Amino acid sequence: MIDNTHADAPVAVVTIDGPSGTGKGTIARIIADRLGWHLLDSGALYRVLALAVISHAVDFEDINSITTMAEHLDVEFKPSGDMNMETDIFLEGEEVSKSIRTEEMGNYASIVATIPSVREALKSRQRSFRQSPGLAADGRDMGTVIFPDADLKIYLTASAEERAKRRYKQLKEKGLNVNIPALSREIAERDNRDASRTVAPLKPAEDAEIIDTSDMTIDEVIQQIGLLLEARALMPKV
Repeated sequence: MIDNTHADAPVAVVTIDGPSGTGKGTIARIIADRLGWHLLDSGALYRVLALAVISHAVDFEDINSITTMAEHLDVEFKPSGDMNMETDIFLEGEEVSKSIRTEEMGNYASIVATIPSVREALKSRQRSFRQSPGLAADGRDMGTVIFPDADLKIYLTASAEERAKRRYKQLKEKGLNVNIPALSREIAERDNRDASRTVAPLKPAEDAEIIDTSDMTIDEVIQQIGLLLEARALMPKV
């Protein structure tokens, strides 16, 4: 007799939440690659929406227009084929991966992310990424709002100073003109905005595993998460 006990069980999800500069994007990509799962970069959706708002000359106070844009956002994610690179992202058919990764666009993204109707509009879009064999989801409210039933919830944190240094290195490697003091101010502003918004504020889920990455390498973080994945039978022991 065939056991159908788990036939209708939801697809497995691992959420990686935390503020900017904690390494959650890199960690999520590595986990998705090692498990052969799908990847959701939720922050990119808000960055793409912010870019669309600017491209179409819509006022950031025009909530109705921004919400409509969120409901019909023409965005496509494609694997870059290089784990050291960001996912290739297209807005209305145009490749925008680099242009959405600036600190300025990150700040605009955190502005549109405070709009309740926008978050609601993008909720179903994000949940649609939950497809077999599994999903690694990176963001700020993946474990608290989008996938509250996730099999494993990770919340990454790090000191503001360390996060500013990491972002500086990332952006300089992409040829962008940045400086650490400005990055530190922008990170602090974004943290405050993300943590104080009324809808889906940035905070760990009650059942999240909190990892401080300030003094850890990527490999060390992955090793720790690997143990958590093994404990939940999401990754075979090696």
